[in-house]
Amino acid sequence: MDLGRTFRHLFTTIWSVRRAFPPSSLDAIARAIKDTEATHEGQIRFAVEHALDLSQLLSGRSARERALDVFSQLRVWDTQHNNGVLIYLLLADRDVEIVADRGAHAHAGQEWEAICRRMEERFARGDYEAGVVEGVRAVGQHLQRHFPAQRGGRNELPDQPVVL
Repeated sequence: MDLGRTFRHLFTTIWSVRRAFPPSSLDAIARAIKDTEATHEGQIRFAVEHALDLSQLLSGRSARERALDVFSQLRVWDTQHNNGVLIYLLLADRDVEIVADRGAHAHAGQEWEAICRRMEERFARGDYEAGVVEGVRAVGQHLQRHFPAQRGGRNELPDQPVVL
């Protein structure tokens, strides 16, 4: 067990999320998702969680494992073209994970990891809103290449960020 990680999780509260993502930032992220989804048929969700609970920490749960849970809970996989993408931030670790449904993942590969690292660099400087907006746009550019906008496309998932 990593004591440093445990302490970070114990002392990172929901208020930390509210400081990093005030309502104006959450609105800006929702607008970025809406704007980028107008250029492609993909579906993007952003979720931020302040920390893992103690039982998850003691079991050694990773941010990636938690992101997979959230992907399922938010039903990001439930899109017509299997092109949903979750951008998940575990704030206590400043760890970003991108989980994509099989349609989007088949075209992505290493691109997701590079987007995550750029976002984490922004977060390390405390630039949370810009980091997420940049990440959303980068994911959107990728989806635009592989799932260009079609007439009559519909928004299948909410654009509003989820605070867990």
